Amino acid sequence: MMKELDVEAGKIGLNMNYSKTKTITNTDEDITMRIGQDEIEQVKDYIYLGQTIKLNKENQTAEIKRRVRLAWAAFGKLSYILKNKRYPQHLKTKVYNQCVLPVLTYGSQTWTSTKANMDKIIKTQRAMERQMLHIRLMDKKRNEWIREKTKVRDVRQEVAKLKWRFAGHNIRQKEDRWNKILISWRPWEYKRSRGRPQMRWADDIKKHVGSRWMTVATDREEWKRIGEAYVQRWTEEG
Repeated sequence: MMKELDVEAGKIGLNMNYSKTKTITNTDEDITMRIGQDEIEQVKDYIYLGQTIKLNKENQTAEIKRRVRLAWAAFGKLSYILKNKRYPQHLKTKVYNQCVLPVLTYGSQTWTSTKANMDKIIKTQRAMERQMLHIRLMDKKRNEWIREKTKVRDVRQEVAKLKWRFAGHNIRQKEDRWNKILISWRPWEYKRSRGRPQMRWADDIKKHVGSRWMTVATDREEWKRIGEAYVQRWTEEG
């Protein structure tokens, strides 16, 4: 298939960049793939459209860790504003909401909303807020007090809003769209392994709306109304 893609792309003047083309598999098997004389490198993870792709149980863990690192990098570049006592808090809040929070939540629409995943980004935001206010963890200031001072947008709400909108948007797509097919697809010929099953992407939505959530999502106004309670639930549970 890769050779066919290379040939067909060449017919319209497109050349495949072999150095940037990678292969990735969900097994431990080594795969050798060549296009002509060029061997395609096999990797364990890959950055695609700004997200880490890793075909195993560590996929989202790796991406969330990367999001945290990138968010701290963005915070550091803007520390001359965010940590400067001479600037008013409303300016710091605006800069944080527009330049740091989007980095932390980028791609979160595709995350499985487990408590462990959410805890990582919640702790990151709270640590950033403490730095903005020049207080330490040992000062034992309540989270509510800190938020009242910073007034930044809550990262839990941002993730919940993004995922809810993403889910509704994809379900309302035409039946032949690959993203809708992917969300509704189930490998019925296989059974899940024994033990506690891993949480799936739609499980928290299904818990909130019910097993017929895809039908509910087709009603844009109803979906929007229910979404407000979904966002609030994540805020209270976080």
